[in-house]
Amino acid sequence: MKHNVQGNTEGIRDALLRQLDELYSYEAEEGEFLPRELMRLLADYSCRLNREIAVYLTRDGEIVHVAVGTDCDVELTDFRLRRNARRLSGVRCVHTHPDGDGHLSDVDLSALKIFRYDAMTAVGVRGGEPVNVQTAFLVSERDLLMPEAVPWYRVPDRNWLEQIGISDGLVGREETDESDEGPETAVLMGIESQESLEELRRLAETAGARVAGCFLQRRDKPDSALFIGRGRAEELARECQAQDADLCIFDEELTGIQARNLEDILRVRVVDRTMLILDIFARRASSAEGKLQVELAQLQYRSTRLIGQGLVLSRLAGGIGTRGPGESRLEMNRRRIRERMTELRRRLEEVEKQREIRRKSREKNGTPVVALVGYTNSGKSTLLNSLTGSQVYARDQLFATLDAVSRRMETAEKTEYLLVDTVGFIRKLPHALVSAFRSTLEEAALADVLVIVNDGSSREMAAQHDTVEQVLSELGAGETRRIEAVNKCDAADPWPTFPGAVMISAKTGEGLEELKERIADALQESTVTVTFRIPFDRYGLTAQIRPLGRAVSENYTETGTELTMAMAREDVNRLVRQYGTEILAENGQNNNKNE
Repeated sequence: MKHNVQGNTEGIRDALLRQLDELYSYEAEEGEFLPRELMRLLADYSCRLNREIAVYLTRDGEIVHVAVGTDCDVELTDFRLRRNARRLSGVRCVHTHPDGDGHLSDVDLSALKIFRYDAMTAVGVRGGEPVNVQTAFLVSERDLLMPEAVPWYRVPDRNWLEQIGISDGLVGREETDESDEGPETAVLMGIESQESLEELRRLAETAGARVAGCFLQRRDKPDSALFIGRGRAEELARECQAQDADLCIFDEELTGIQARNLEDILRVRVVDRTMLILDIFARRASSAEGKLQVELAQLQYRSTRLIGQGLVLSRLAGGIGTRGPGESRLEMNRRRIRERMTELRRRLEEVEKQREIRRKSREKNGTPVVALVGYTNSGKSTLLNSLTGSQVYARDQLFATLDAVSRRMETAEKTEYLLVDTVGFIRKLPHALVSAFRSTLEEAALADVLVIVNDGSSREMAAQHDTVEQVLSELGAGETRRIEAVNKCDAADPWPTFPGAVMISAKTGEGLEELKERIADALQESTVTVTFRIPFDRYGLTAQIRPLGRAVSENYTETGTELTMAMAREDVNRLVRQYGTEILAENGQNNNKNE
């Protein structure tokens, strides 16, 4: 037999379920907020089952929903779809507490705000009898009126019904200015480690959220449907209600199905780590290229998460049951996203061509590049400012810098080079971002020398360094000459240990002179001045040699051309392997042997 009672009905006898079904036929009389007979019935059923029971009454006194929970909670129902979302729902929720305590919990009060009930009422029951009652009302978007708990037989029906009318006149009608709204309240959930969850907290705060709680459930692998187990998801839903959370942020990338299923259970907006990082990048992007890259990354992410209405509408061909619009809106969204992504890639290619022209100009002039790379918020921008006297944006924030910033410098030996600040790396860097920002990240991949800036004040410095090495390897810069620098050593406690690294403080200037000397030594080791002797019958080789470095001099002799170049040792060795040592003048051969 099918019953109308919802919720946790497993193990309840049909006879008792039929009695609970009869509650739907019960109507409160005019002027009754909570009938005494109804309280007795709820107390009897709740104590017999040792479970919470909730009923929902309209303003006409009709019961429109009955639900059974566990001994400590009951799933609450959203009735807002029946009215304007900003107005009261027109339904008051009455539920029992089998432990005898009729005081409202934080979860109850949060549900009142979220679902905008006319009132939220808790009835403490014990021994099959009601004990005391407490009710709360909304009086503004966020504020509550909560009278003290009263004995069950002294419920002030008329006063509480009048308060519903007063609340309905106050809530949802006040003018709200979105600019005055505070930060969103977020609850964080992870399955990896407390350290990763703490990093997620910093990401959330960087995005402007107020973190109300962090929860960790260690799992070997995520659940395919919910990412976390159903029981943990239901617990998390109660935490979100208790904290009055606006969203729940997960420390991994969720599939579209997982996100949708979690939103159904949590009843708050669900955001994963990738979406959070994309949001931060969207806030930080300032240059035209950066904005294009972020938009492309966002579209790549969203295009894989467009969800239709299941297999029923998955085919658009003709036939019974398939004619009509079907999923045309979904397909239209996909087409528009594809078209926009194509346009963004075209515009990024144009920007990349300009970047390539500038890069070739640097190579033609023989200007070496030194790139500052490292984990996000390790102090790269502050270091650039300290070394060059610049005023680029530098804050104690994750991903403060998105666009590659370059400044011209020179060593004590008057060797010019370009110092480039790059976007920071992070664990689980979204693939969409790596793809969209590849041209920017190539500034690190194509640099002559890398200065890896480590955060000496972080306990996770070793793990962060491993992440940087992994990303550099993916970019093809794993073999590039590098200098290790440990920044923030003035704030480190205990003093960090990193063999061979330069201990610096970009803030105080400590160790910067030693770093400059290391950079000068690395540039000297990576470049060499060599003279090529090109016979006239092989003059075409000069066209291949000139783009590889800076021309120091070019002289013509009776036998050919002597071309002196400042260029990378690797390029000299490659040319010698390809064309033989006879293309080098005698001094060039000696230099090459010494290397």
